Amino acid sequence: MVFFKKSVSPSLLAEHEQILSLFKGCDVNNDGKLSKDEVKAGFRRLQSRFPGFRTQRAFKVADKNGDGFISEAELDELVDYVLDCYEGSVALRLTK
Repeated sequence: MVFFKKSVSPSLLAEHEQILSLFKGCDVNNDGKLSKDEVKAGFRRLQSRFPGFRTQRAFKVADKNGDGFISEAELDELVDYVLDCYEGSVALRLTK
């Protein structure tokens, strides 16, 4: 049996890394986890029209253990949510 790896475009990987870096930079108290205010700041940097709404939705998707924070282990879920929300325009948002 042959298994095929899902190929991911280099541009998508670059966007993933940019978003990851952006949200890690929002961890102002350097505790290794993101509060709602820190996530909201990230959405503001992404020029979201509704950062509060995006933050609420992000926590429903990414905060798997329900502790009110997004930990390092949950960060990929947050990044995937952002990529789903801003398909094809994340790089443009980050350069403005």
